[in-house]
Amino acid sequence: MTKSDVPPHWDRTMQQRLARGEAAALGEFYDRFASLVHGLAHRVLGDEHAADGITREVFAHVWEQPDTYDPRRGPLRTWVAELTHRLAVERLRATRTAALAHSTHGSPGDAEELERQVRHASVAARADYIVHAMPVPLRAALEQAYFQRRDYHQTAADLGVTEDEARRRLRLGLQLLATAHDTETAQLDAPPGIGGAA
Repeated sequence: MTKSDVPPHWDRTMQQRLARGEAAALGEFYDRFASLVHGLAHRVLGDEHAADGITREVFAHVWEQPDTYDPRRGPLRTWVAELTHRLAVERLRATRTAALAHSTHGSPGDAEELERQVRHASVAARADYIVHAMPVPLRAALEQAYFQRRDYHQTAADLGVTEDEARRRLRLGLQLLATAHDTETAQLDAPPGIGGAA
């Protein structure tokens, strides 16, 4: 493992504390990641109560099996996001499959529709995670462009950077977001004023 592969000190220390069974460590872990876990679960499931259940499952797993985190595979934040996503997708599949089994009008297309819903929810959850995990300058540029509908000229002025820097940040942010999709089929629609300008 190279020096650049070593996870942040907080991650290593937190895993060690959780492995020792320190309740205070679980509290700190919860404070840091609860909103991420709940938000991702809600994005996949679209249901507050179900997201609460997944949040409890994730933190129970972290408490009971902290050694399943492998620091060589990335930061704790990524691990907990992947765990959340996996559990939420399993819940979505189980819930929808049970609903289909009880439906008197089930058809072969229902299974395909379920998989489409799972893929859509997975991409949306991954995009949310990517936006919240990306560096603040990139996230700020994307928020200006998408949520405030600013073009790159306005984004540059609002952020106090050059237009070239605004285009660079938007391009990098969009490239990161594109990884949320299957690279063979994904196409992100650029907001007005960005398409072709980057």
